[in-house]
Amino acid sequence: MTTPQTLQSSKLRIKIILITTAFILSIPLIAMQFTKEVNWTLSDFVIAAILLLGTGLAIELVIRHVKTGLSRTILLVVILLLLFLTWAELAVGIFGTPFAGS
Repeated sequence: MTTPQTLQSSKLRIKIILITTAFILSIPLIAMQFTKEVNWTLSDFVIAAILLLGTGLAIELVIRHVKTGLSRTILLVVILLLLFLTWAELAVGIFGTPFAGS
């Protein structure tokens, strides 16, 4: 059973996830105003938002449902590792998958 305190902390974490995602996505948006080196399209922003929100919400689910420390830690590391590997593949194509346009 969820208590009002647990529900409130969960809502706060989701707000933090949304604000953090917006902040991270604002960095390339602002950079595009000052330099031609950063050239993101709408699809770049959509994919980045999906990756960041998906990761944040997956972490929220793990925090909410996994109670043991070691299992929680392993799952969080796996989620973050998947985010970084996916981001690297989409950015520079280190594995040569079709996702990177290879």
